[in-house]
Amino acid sequence: MNSHVELSMFVDGRRSAKQVNPSFFNNTLFMKTKSYCLWALLGVCAALTAFTFSGKEPVRHLVVFKYKATASPEQIMEATRAFRDLKEKIPGIISFEHGDNISTEKKDLGFNHVYLFTFESASARDAYVPHPDHKKFGELLGKIAVVEDVFVVDFVSQ
Repeated sequence: MNSHVELSMFVDGRRSAKQVNPSFFNNTLFMKTKSYCLWALLGVCAALTAFTFSGKEPVRHLVVFKYKATASPEQIMEATRAFRDLKEKIPGIISFEHGDNISTEKKDLGFNHVYLFTFESASARDAYVPHPDHKKFGELLGKIAVVEDVFVVDFVSQ
């Protein structure tokens, strides 16, 4: 029975093999090096995990309106344009999408229009909420008085 172990590695694109006595693996220096490598690998994993859940992910901000039955298409477009314009006025907004509710399931509770903002991060979304241009948008909605109800959901896509 062979009492040696062969270590293989690639150096400059070529395989290099070396016979090593098994006692090498019990060597204190080797054990310390192996331990340091394991701790370094765990550190990298912890750092990646922290980065993944750091609040730097894009945040989706879903706003759903129930427009009043008396709201005219022009009023709805005015509100939609003002909402869309926030993308150019408030930093941190990556995208804006909107559309009419076209669900056939009849589970919408009368909510009929959807607006979706994507923010760079949770902090960008947090800066948007008290932003003066967002407040002006709310004032416009109060002035044209066409929104019966609204709900908002924020989420990070998984």
